[in-house]
Amino acid sequence: MSDTHARMNSSREVRAWSTSGYLIFIAFLALLTLTAWRIIAFAGSQPDDSEVFGFVVSTGLMAIALVILASGFYMIQPNQAAAITLFGAYRGTDRSEGLRWVWPWMGKTKISVRANNEISEKLKVNDLRGNPIEIATNVVWRVADTAQALYDVDDYKAFVEVQIEAAVRSIGSRYPYDDIEHQEVTLRGSHDEVNAELLAELNHRLRVAGIAVDDCGLTHLAYAPEIAGAMLRRQQAEAVISARKKLVEGAVTMVEMALTQLSEKGVVHLDDERRAAMVSNLMVVLCGERDTQPVVNAGSLY
Repeated sequence: MSDTHARMNSSREVRAWSTSGYLIFIAFLALLTLTAWRIIAFAGSQPDDSEVFGFVVSTGLMAIALVILASGFYMIQPNQAAAITLFGAYRGTDRSEGLRWVWPWMGKTKISVRANNEISEKLKVNDLRGNPIEIATNVVWRVADTAQALYDVDDYKAFVEVQIEAAVRSIGSRYPYDDIEHQEVTLRGSHDEVNAELLAELNHRLRVAGIAVDDCGLTHLAYAPEIAGAMLRRQQAEAVISARKKLVEGAVTMVEMALTQLSEKGVVHLDDERRAAMVSNLMVVLCGERDTQPVVNAGSLY
């Protein structure tokens, strides 16, 4: 038994032959009027047998022509298309608006090419660091190739829903939820990069169905409920550490500047022990969370 499988024939949209339905409608009215006039005129005459036979044949042909003309009409609304088939074979797509006409034995399948707005459900995904998160997206898509949408997938709307979920799961697992040091691309802090990659991922996945994605973006992003409390405490701890780091860096700079200016201007000369004591006092004053109470030394410095 062969392991190879026949590849699916990829469809491509082409322009179908059709004509204006208004011209055919005028021809239909003219033929209908002519048929009615002949019937009325024949009813008021005294025809022989040969004339009756000719009248029946011609009237039957005119009736068949009326049925053919009447069966070929269809209408296309703005941003709508009709795929034309002949005995199951795709013959093209008609995108012209208004009243149209093709041969009645040709099939007509209408499809909307308007923009659709799809909001995915909240999905639970593990981010790059393995943390469970909830994520959802909003996708604006439309049918770009009617032949692919109708004949290359079984149900293109269901196909879009499944591929949106798959793309969101894929993007959610590629990046961490957050990075307190702002050195990585994250889901929470890098919206433009994440949305651009999600857009490219969706267009790649939906290309086989003839679907084009015009816009997309995350509408919901949060830690899963089971770890939300722990991650909130971690974020608070990281924020406190980051704030204290900035505070210490600023305090060290201020102490260094104070000691340098005191030495350069000759305000006071301190030995190493007194310098260390002053540094300690300044660091306590600058880094302390509570207001310090000054102590006035009225005696000698030493």
